[in-house]
Amino acid sequence: MRFHNFTLLLFVCFVGLIGQDKTKPESVKIQNPFAKIQTSLGDIYVELYKDAAPKTVANFLDLAEGRKEFKDVKTGKMIKGKFFDGLIFHRVIPKFMIQGGDPMGNGGGGPGYSFEDEINGIALGLKDKPVDQRLGKSYVQKETFAELSIKSKADYERVGAAKVKEVWDKKVTEFKSIKSLFELNVKMGYKYNDKLKFNNLVKGSLAMANSGPNTNGSQFFINVADTPFLDGKHTNFGKVVKGMEIAIKISEAPVAPALPQQRKTDKPLTEIKIISIRSISSDEMKKLLAK
Repeated sequence: MRFHNFTLLLFVCFVGLIGQDKTKPESVKIQNPFAKIQTSLGDIYVELYKDAAPKTVANFLDLAEGRKEFKDVKTGKMIKGKFFDGLIFHRVIPKFMIQGGDPMGNGGGGPGYSFEDEINGIALGLKDKPVDQRLGKSYVQKETFAELSIKSKADYERVGAAKVKEVWDKKVTEFKSIKSLFELNVKMGYKYNDKLKFNNLVKGSLAMANSGPNTNGSQFFINVADTPFLDGKHTNFGKVVKGMEIAIKISEAPVAPALPQQRKTDKPLTEIKIISIRSISSDEMKKLLAK
């Protein structure tokens, strides 16, 4: 599961948007569940938003603690186990985020199933946000290829350049008529739930990585900067309440250089492992925050 190319382009534009640390202890809601992400560089403690993303929180904890079946990457069989134990942070970007939860370790793996987003687009203010015109080309290409079922060069040749141009021009006109980010995202397949609580994606947010609408599985990311350009596209299901310095340290790890004719992978040169993810009690969290 990877971020869309246009998201990465927007990241470049917003790389300077590092907000205040919004993970102060006084903002923690003790009635929410908590989890400890033990990594090879230190521990990160997160509060989980059970009211804003109940299915996502349940999925995260059930995978972490062995209560939910997932597809074993070696055998292809559905098994139970501590899913995250021993996985790596396969994607780290300074002043942006760290990403993990992929059993393949390359951004393309998951638990063998997917589930829907849990996002309140209205509460996030997406109806009041204008469409960023830089999203136009990505939208038009995606919608054109989807309508014509183009997945390869052979498909393109089968359809023919004339038909592609006809549909492309139609999608360009369609894009120009879209008035808000909410409308654009809905056209791209996102479904919003206005009954859920909401939280903007800011520094310290814990959210689901995906490959598009309703493709959540096991991969997650932790922001090390505010990312308003991701609001409405990723389920925000928690935040760091202790150990933010560890997340930042992971994000700054040296990464492997790009091979010739390949883009940079953002994969750390030295593996940074998720040793375990386990829930912890509110009493234990109180003691940790009091230190």
